[in-house]
Amino acid sequence: MANLSMASVFLLQGFSADPKIQLFSTAAFLFIYLAAILGNVSIVAAVTLDTRLHMPMYFLLKHLSVVDICSISTTLPRALVATMLGSREISFPACASQLFAFICLGSTECFLITSMAYDRCLAIYRPLMYRAAMSPRTCISLLAVAWISGLLFSAFHTANTFSLPFCGSNVIEHFFCDIPALLHLACTSMDAHEAVGFVVSGCVIMSCFVLTVLSYVRILATVARIRSVAGRWKALSTCSSHLATVLLFYGTGSSAYMQPARHYFPLRGRLAAVSYSILTPTLNPLIYSLRNKDMKGALKKLYLHMPSSKVSLSMLGEIAH
Repeated sequence: MANLSMASVFLLQGFSADPKIQLFSTAAFLFIYLAAILGNVSIVAAVTLDTRLHMPMYFLLKHLSVVDICSISTTLPRALVATMLGSREISFPACASQLFAFICLGSTECFLITSMAYDRCLAIYRPLMYRAAMSPRTCISLLAVAWISGLLFSAFHTANTFSLPFCGSNVIEHFFCDIPALLHLACTSMDAHEAVGFVVSGCVIMSCFVLTVLSYVRILATVARIRSVAGRWKALSTCSSHLATVLLFYGTGSSAYMQPARHYFPLRGRLAAVSYSILTPTLNPLIYSLRNKDMKGALKKLYLHMPSSKVSLSMLGEIAH
């Protein structure tokens, strides 16, 4: 077999091997991509322009939307263009760069979600200390830690994946360069690389997950001591959007990365990738705008004061309600 570890190109399978499904999926994913960009850009603009949202929770939410914009733009546009033009080739450096960017953004989102859980915990458990504890300096520090940790985490996984030799077929049965699909092409034993990857990922991701769970344990313990039912619901309502984001993020991500590469099946891998790389960035803006009165008000204000009247009332209703 030819050693393709230094190959100049890989070939991406795309959304499907069936041309009819490729055409339908391209149209559907193009619509989803535009919706994701519109939703996340709206969140960023609303938080930036509305002074009522200049609070730690919305500061972190704005940067979560920035990460979502970058994350979905790392994978989907190239896949759409490649499908429409019929060009499946991706160079070795471009593939490595795409994997690095995607893992970096995904892990940064994980750290941001953990920071948001800490923010909600302080707001409910220590409301009198909240402003001092979540100062602008603290928020910037949490953001910097999230990005630096994401860069280091991604650098490790990119090096760990591309240090393997790839033999035989250079067809990646996926619509972007992802770890399970690339490991599936390795021509030598990948057990050591996979084990190290699982250990590092387990330590990092589980640490974030445990911190998030502990934050919610403290939140629930505090809420249980509130005497009035209205007070309990008010406290819990401030966490509902974040909790939905946590469940969506960990639920979709675990479906793809918590299984050995030898059990990787292309169709199931692509379906799982759609959930964590496309649906999650698309649904996050909806989650935070459906139940949040301040966000809905900011979005209404944003679109009603746009100089152009091209935004339809029906679109405004979908975003705000």
